[in-house]
Amino acid sequence: MNYTLLITVFLTAVVLVLGAYVVAKLIGPRSYNPVKGEPYESGIPTRGSSWLPVSVGFYLFAILFLMFDIETVFLYPWAVVVKQFGPMALVSIGFFLLVLVFGLAYAWRKGALEWK
Repeated sequence: MNYTLLITVFLTAVVLVLGAYVVAKLIGPRSYNPVKGEPYESGIPTRGSSWLPVSVGFYLFAILFLMFDIETVFLYPWAVVVKQFGPMALVSIGFFLLVLVFGLAYAWRKGALEWK
């Protein structure tokens, strides 16, 4: 098997990464001070404990977003083959979208999309 293309892609990736690193080192700003090494977020030092409880609503919202986002990705393969399979593919896409809409309505009705 000929690995020329694979080796070319790998070497191109290595050269581009190293080139970007060298260019950043050459033209990047060079101001070093001890304050830059201190741990803080967004420029404001923390007051008190940083370990605060996070509402489960954030996790629920993120999971719902991922679920619907990934399910909509499944529409692309159907869109490619819908012409080949005819009306049955269109019915199955319609059923899939109906399930998505019912799932969204259920989450909305339960208050999963509200920030409290």
